[in-house]
Amino acid sequence: MSQPPKIRVLSVDDHPLVREGIAAIINNEADMEVVAQASTGRDAILQFREHRPDVTLMDLRLPDINGIDAMMAIRDEFAAARVVMLTAFEGDVEMQRALAAGAWGYILKNMPPQELVAVVRQVHSGKKRIPPDVAARLAEHVSDEALTERERDVLTHLAGGNRNRDIAERLFISEDTVKVHVKHIMEKLGAIDRTEAVTIALRRGIIDL
Repeated sequence: MSQPPKIRVLSVDDHPLVREGIAAIINNEADMEVVAQASTGRDAILQFREHRPDVTLMDLRLPDINGIDAMMAIRDEFAAARVVMLTAFEGDVEMQRALAAGAWGYILKNMPPQELVAVVRQVHSGKKRIPPDVAARLAEHVSDEALTERERDVLTHLAGGNRNRDIAERLFISEDTVKVHVKHIMEKLGAIDRTEAVTIALRRGIIDL
């Protein structure tokens, strides 16, 4: 009796140890195999074109383009691509963006190996997979008012250590307008000062340095 074809996996991560670890876990399963690996977003797109994997495990943060943008580029060419975002970070804003862009799953790198292979099998069978802890984090902020694009710009400059005057000059707006944006940012994020606002924004994936 012939064996069913193995689930073909593309692993994308810029850390060789992580890629090797994922390959060891996947290749240890009788029903799946890693058919290609990539260390950058652009290489991931090339590897996908060449190998057409069943499931792609995509690191969120890569050295050239981020994993969400790489996934979107792949899905532009291959609408049926099944990509699972894999990350060490727990930012709910990044999670929302990834899922809205078509990710089939979102898993954290600290999950047990058996959960990783379970996600691969579920996604391959046509089911989306979001672990309970990730779903809970998304639900926690579902009613939050989102920052505007201009507020994110101001926040990024704040994170770079810039003063209101510097931000005003760089964004071609008045210093008073910057102060209003900072006030709104702190209110929306529930922060008591600028430093806490930046800390919250980085943790949630609202900005990325």
